[in-house]
Amino acid sequence: MDNTVKYLYRLSDGNFVETVLMKYNYGYSICVSTQVGCKMGCKFCASAIAGFVRNLSPSEILMQIYETEKNSAVRVSGVVMMGIGEPLDNYENVLKFLSLVSDSRGNNFSLRHVSLSTCGIVPRIYDLASLKLGLTLSVSLHCADDSGRSEIMPVNKKYNIEKLIEACRFYINNTGRRVTFEYAVIDNVNSSDNDADKLAFLLKGINCHVNLIPVNKIRERNYRTAKAGVAEFAKRLGRRGINATVRRTLGSDIEAACGQLRRDAVEKSNLNGGADF
Repeated sequence: MDNTVKYLYRLSDGNFVETVLMKYNYGYSICVSTQVGCKMGCKFCASAIAGFVRNLSPSEILMQIYETEKNSAVRVSGVVMMGIGEPLDNYENVLKFLSLVSDSRGNNFSLRHVSLSTCGIVPRIYDLASLKLGLTLSVSLHCADDSGRSEIMPVNKKYNIEKLIEACRFYINNTGRRVTFEYAVIDNVNSSDNDADKLAFLLKGINCHVNLIPVNKIRERNYRTAKAGVAEFAKRLGRRGINATVRRTLGSDIEAACGQLRRDAVEKSNLNGGADF
C-alpha cells in the first residue's frame, strides 16, 4: 500500500535472502541482506529464527541492488545494510561490497548514502572508524541498561553498553560522522518513562540521532508496541535534549520486516522436500 516491494532471492546453493525496496519523497532506498540467517539471536527479530547458514559474498550483496533495479526499473539512491544478518560479522565481504558499489566503473555510489546497521560488535566498530569511509553507522541499542539489553540482545553479554558507547564515541570523533541509535519501543520491556530517562542520560553529549521504531510483529514472539507509545517516548526524549524521530513504517502489509519472508520460504521448501515452489 506504500509502494514498498519485498524481494526473496534464491541463491545458487538454494538458500534465500531478502531485499526490500522502499520509496521516499527523495527517491528509492534499498535494504540489503549480508548473511543467510543471523547468529546474534535478538529476541524481537525474525532473522535468526530460521537459523544462520553462511555469509554472503560481496557479489551476492551487490546482486541484490542490480537485480532489484533491473526488476523495478528504478535507480536506487540510498542503501541500508539492515536486512538479514549482522554486517560486521561478515566484515571483509561487506568492505569489498562497499568498494565495489562505490567504484566509478560500477554504481559509482557515494558511501555517504549508505547506512550500516550493527547490533554492537565493538572491535569492528573501531576497525570501521579507522577507515573513515563516510557511511552512517546505525547502532541497534534497544535498551539503555545492561540487564535489559542482555535479555533481548545476547551480544550485550560480550560487548556491554559501556564498551559500545565508548566505541561509538570513538567512531564519531575519528570520522566526524553522527551515529544513529536504533531503538525498537517494546511494551513492558523498554517503553516506560524511566526507560526514556535512562536513554537520555546515556546519550547526553553524544553527537547522535535516535531512530524510534514500533517493534515488528512476528508470530513466534509476543512483542508489541502501543499505538501512542512511540510518539510519547520521542516527546520525552526531546524534552531532555535528545534528537529523536519515529521511523516511518513501510511494508507492514507485506511483512517487510527482516526475516519473515525467508522464514516462510524455508518452511515451505522443507515441506516440499527442498523442491522449488
